[in-house]
Amino acid sequence: MESLDRQRRNRSMMIMGILTMLIFIVLVVSMNTGYARLSPLEVLSTLFGYGSAKQELILFEFRLPRIIISVWIGAGLAVSGCIMQGVSRNALADPGILGIHAGAGLAIMLFLTFFPTTAAAPIFVLPVLAFIGAGLTAVLIYVLAYKRYKGLSPTRLLLTGIAVAAGISAAMIVLTVRLAPDKFQFLATWMAGSIWGTDWKHVWALLPWLLVLLPYVFMKAQTMNILNLGYEPSLGLGIDVSREQLKLLAAGVALAASCVAVSGGIGFVGLIGPHLARRLVGPRHQFLLPVSALTGGLLIVVADTLGRSLFAPVEIPTGIITAVIGAPYFLYLMARTKV
Repeated sequence: MESLDRQRRNRSMMIMGILTMLIFIVLVVSMNTGYARLSPLEVLSTLFGYGSAKQELILFEFRLPRIIISVWIGAGLAVSGCIMQGVSRNALADPGILGIHAGAGLAIMLFLTFFPTTAAAPIFVLPVLAFIGAGLTAVLIYVLAYKRYKGLSPTRLLLTGIAVAAGISAAMIVLTVRLAPDKFQFLATWMAGSIWGTDWKHVWALLPWLLVLLPYVFMKAQTMNILNLGYEPSLGLGIDVSREQLKLLAAGVALAASCVAVSGGIGFVGLIGPHLARRLVGPRHQFLLPVSALTGGLLIVVADTLGRSLFAPVEIPTGIITAVIGAPYFLYLMARTKV
């Protein structure tokens, strides 16, 4: 048994190393990709301080912040999806599908409706507002889907999340009538899943959330392993199931809300990332959570790079690329999963 655990640990570490290397390779490619192209040699010289003023502007002010945010939001959304799948024991759980993105978007939209201008909106306030909207939505979904003595029902959770998301989306469409053209353009960009937060202030706005939430979730890996056993076995092992579920769901909602506040409504990453990670390292959350983060980061940075390069200078929103990949995968899971 000890030998088997060591083999699994070594395999998981090897996979994490490979994913990290792939992310690094895509980062190098992404730094060379865009409307204004930089050769690998120009990128390297600019990184070491030997580039021209134009090259430094392109690399340090436009591309690097966006690339960093792409990796971070991919990691955050994938870990959020992993939490929701683990807590609800529902293979189809995802922050976007369950309406968390819609709740965050509604809060941001209400803020924009009454705030004078999007340019003046405090960047550090947007993740907080997104968390409030997503948190209220999650509470509503939790209350409607929860069954006493049975915990969260996977079927009820999925159907309730889809219904709530549809209702919120309808409300957002109605509210767009009140928006000025510049605000409507901002919201349309946000809803399409285009990474609009592309400078260093957005990096610093997102960083505190990830620094607090990701270590907390990783420390809860063993608790999530026990919760996967079911409601009654978890109680028998001394876990306060409802309390732990609420804390983990709050962390998952906060991760998703803070990420979509600077990235827009990018969907399916929280669905695909954990599933790919589970196929690579199995269900133990000590390995599943970090591999999900790496997989999600890789997915988003690849999608963003493709969106910027396929039809340059026209940019395809990252959310559309992930939807092209994620929607068929969701239908495939629906066909295989009994819900």
